Amino acid sequence: AAMGEFELIDRHFKRKPAFARPQTAPKATNSIAQPVVLGIGDDCALLQPAPGMQLAISTDMLVQGRHFFADVDPAALGHKALAVNLSDLAACGAEPLACTLALALPPERARDDAWLAALAGGLFALADAHACSLVGGDTTAGPLNLCVTVFGQVPAGQALRRDGARVGDDVWVSGTLGDARLALGALRGEWTLPPERLAAARQRLERPSPRLALGMALRGIATSAADLSDGLAGDLGHILKASAVGASLTAEETTKIVAAGAHPSGAGAPFDAETLLRVALTGGDDYELVFTAPPEARAAVRAAARASATPVTRIGRIEAEPGLRLIDADGRVSPLAARAFDHFG
Repeated sequence: AAMGEFELIDRHFKRKPAFARPQTAPKATNSIAQPVVLGIGDDCALLQPAPGMQLAISTDMLVQGRHFFADVDPAALGHKALAVNLSDLAACGAEPLACTLALALPPERARDDAWLAALAGGLFALADAHACSLVGGDTTAGPLNLCVTVFGQVPAGQALRRDGARVGDDVWVSGTLGDARLALGALRGEWTLPPERLAAARQRLERPSPRLALGMALRGIATSAADLSDGLAGDLGHILKASAVGASLTAEETTKIVAAGAHPSGAGAPFDAETLLRVALTGGDDYELVFTAPPEARAAVRAAARASATPVTRIGRIEAEPGLRLIDADGRVSPLAARAFDHFG
């Protein structure tokens, strides 16, 4: 028998009173013990940010057929629905507080108890790792669609923004780029990846790791930041537009950080350098951070990377001339389209 809406929420998404914030979660210096005053079950949730903190809020929607395949592992889907939102908090330098989930379910999913339990389990595992309570939302019948809103806090005036990049700043990227796009291409049949490489790349596509600890560690160091959801060229392009500057990227440094799970090895390698560079620049779904900082802050950036156990690579610099350029090993400069993925483009 189909569950009613409220039974579905009670069974899969309503939990015991919110947990104490775990000691392992990265904390702001003036974090409060329990930001959730009232959670699921009332008309509104009540949150209490710590004194001197601003709220950081972001919403992202995942739609079947547009953002994920119909046969996706539901636990991975629950993880990713929250992860893509936590990544926005990371780009802002914010600490997670709570989230809401609006869920549209086709009838066959609403009747599938095991699928719902796995979806909730994937979401809650990531939520617990970052002390982010689920405090409300909505369920409705319809095509499968998950819409998460996250609430975070950041010390007043210390949020990382897109509009602070200055001429002369270094351009940095966390982690590696392109794995998610290579996995997507393999799953679509565009190319073939060896099984172990596909498994590693698919993990990046379906279970991205939001860089929250790095984002918090970069407060007061980075001049601007964005998360990489739509490709390096486009997301860095947002920073350049907001800051009214341009940038040059070094092809050699950018290629170094491409697709750790899929680097070609030996004869018959499926990817040339140009393909790897393309998936890094335009692939999207990486959920790393791209950020800028002045050259004198290089030691501080590397210290923040060590403290957050997150690798970072310096790949370019901010310039006065508008636009985005790529410099190859011979010093040749080629313009790049600084455009992000556009759902309606």
